[in-house]
Amino acid sequence: MGQVVEARARSSAAPAQVYAVLADVTCWTRWGIWTRAVVERPAPDGGTGPGAVRALTSRVLGRTIVSRERVTDAVPGELLAYELLSGLPLRDYRGRIELRPDGAGTALRWESRFTRATPGLTWFYRLLFARFLADTVARAARYAESGHAAP
Repeated sequence: MGQVVEARARSSAAPAQVYAVLADVTCWTRWGIWTRAVVERPAPDGGTGPGAVRALTSRVLGRTIVSRERVTDAVPGELLAYELLSGLPLRDYRGRIELRPDGAGTALRWESRFTRATPGLTWFYRLLFARFLADTVARAARYAESGHAAP
């Protein structure tokens, strides 16, 4: 059975501003839990869209974790989707961040899906991702409001 975890937040920033924060992985260290965030390999067009591989380094539970993700879909101001290549013991992990206009701001929805984790630990990863996503989507929303990342 597939696992789905989602979190929502609202930002007073416009969708283009929020998307700029999400699309520029190099700024994730300013608002997220990551200690390093880089584009390891650009997309075929040389940018950060579909095909780009990102490497995100964090410290979780006393361990350094380097997650590698490939961007699978990107629609400026609307959507950023990715798949996990390595770094976490999850099978078939996919992430999807949807942005929708909400009055003068943006409604964000960040969803994570995976089929299973290390046997016996699926419950743990569901709990971990529920907390992580709630914190992360709120941080991204606030950072976009700060005006540091212009579209």
